[in-house]
Amino acid sequence: MLKEFMEFLKQYNVLGLAVAVIIGGKLNEFIASFVNDLLMPTIFNPALKAAGVTTITELSYKGILYGKVIGTAIDFLVVASLVFLIMKWATKIGKPIKKS
Repeated sequence: MLKEFMEFLKQYNVLGLAVAVIIGGKLNEFIASFVNDLLMPTIFNPALKAAGVTTITELSYKGILYGKVIGTAIDFLVVASLVFLIMKWATKIGKPIKKS
């Protein structure tokens, strides 16, 4: 039974998937902190002061928290850009070097 379980782990690369999920979760935490704690206050600070709020997530209109949507959209764009750059770099690294 233990041997079958070990084969299952190898066949479906469960450990690699677990590592990817853990790293992905930590990357998401880092990007969320980067966007919410550094990028948003730096870029939107004057507009937030004019609106009378301290964070973009507090922006609302008649109870609709559109600031959360804006913050999540910016978070998504940063993550998507980072994944794009990593994949582009990984593809470049993975290509064999052509000899002239």
